[in-house]
Amino acid sequence: MGFAMPKLYIQPLTFAPSPQAIEGADEMPGAIRLAGTMCYARDFALIVRSEAGHVQSRDIVQAPDVAAALAKLPPALVEDGERQWSNLRMAHPAIELQFPDGSGRTIRLDQPQVMGILNVTPDSFSDGGSFDDDVDTAVGRGVDMLEAGAAIIDVGGESTRPGASTIWEGDEIRRVIPAIERLANGGAAVSIDTRKAAVMEAALEAGARIINDVSGLQYDERSAEVAAGSGCPVVIMHAPGKGDDLHAGAKYQNVVLDVFDDLRARRDAALKAGVKRDNIILDPGVGFGKTLAENLAIINSLPLFHALGHPLLLGVSRKRFIGALSNEAPAEKRLAGSLAVATMALDMGVQILRVHDAAETVQAMHVWRGLRDGALTDFSQLLR
Repeated sequence: MGFAMPKLYIQPLTFAPSPQAIEGADEMPGAIRLAGTMCYARDFALIVRSEAGHVQSRDIVQAPDVAAALAKLPPALVEDGERQWSNLRMAHPAIELQFPDGSGRTIRLDQPQVMGILNVTPDSFSDGGSFDDDVDTAVGRGVDMLEAGAAIIDVGGESTRPGASTIWEGDEIRRVIPAIERLANGGAAVSIDTRKAAVMEAALEAGARIINDVSGLQYDERSAEVAAGSGCPVVIMHAPGKGDDLHAGAKYQNVVLDVFDDLRARRDAALKAGVKRDNIILDPGVGFGKTLAENLAIINSLPLFHALGHPLLLGVSRKRFIGALSNEAPAEKRLAGSLAVATMALDMGVQILRVHDAAETVQAMHVWRGLRDGALTDFSQLLR
């Protein structure tokens, strides 16, 4: 992989539970509030990648010194560096969903949110066959997740696990529409997990108000047009495959920086197609065309992706890499590992967690938030 010119990346490295935890924070801003979340970042790596795609330099800078460090970079990198630095400090507006009856729903992004997975498929890797032939059971599962505190229900009718067969869009529509209609009519915020434009259109007509495309709007040439015309939020996920197999063709020089670049390119294509900037959510695609080591590298580098300037969604629930790290535990035995990664993602400012186990994840999220709220009180001051 080569580039027309060097590229810059600003990666947050160290974090604190509150500004008070940073020495000197009373006198100067020793940390930034990361992407408007409850996370505070202090040290940053300024990474320059050469035209050949190799890491050319990596300098560690503290928050108060980032602006000065950016000013010393080659002129071609300064503008993008300033944009990324602004993005890292950006407080994202809430997701605003509008329903046909004129009502709306606001999903705040200054606190983490849970997206519950509802697969109405016979062959999804974790819960395939559980909800595909009984709409009452499927809707009941969605309602349970909502009552547990999930903000969004993500309905999918096609498995995208490795080796899964692509299905005809008509079959996919038949699977998802009954559940979407009933959940949406009940006031739920529903997203449609699909890569096909016709399925997007049918789901939006049925009441879905978010599009979650695991192909990053690349699989179907009409998807970007449909997404833009809908005016709805769109999740753009990274996957290396451009055809039926989203896991195919993976070849990374540096998986973290390559995924960052690919997501930026897909974001720019969506903007060019007319998708509004505030409607874009990014997902680095853990588990899609990535090895165990590559998945771990992506997860450990999640804060870097805030520099793209969009809310982040992470879907790691019950995925294969968790089993690989836990004595090959089967999918239904991966809750503890899923919660471990989810909590780490919260520490890194991820705004939306896409999960199978909504109730357990919401509980972990509430405890995490309680600890963060508590950390904002400087008890040393109370002892004076």
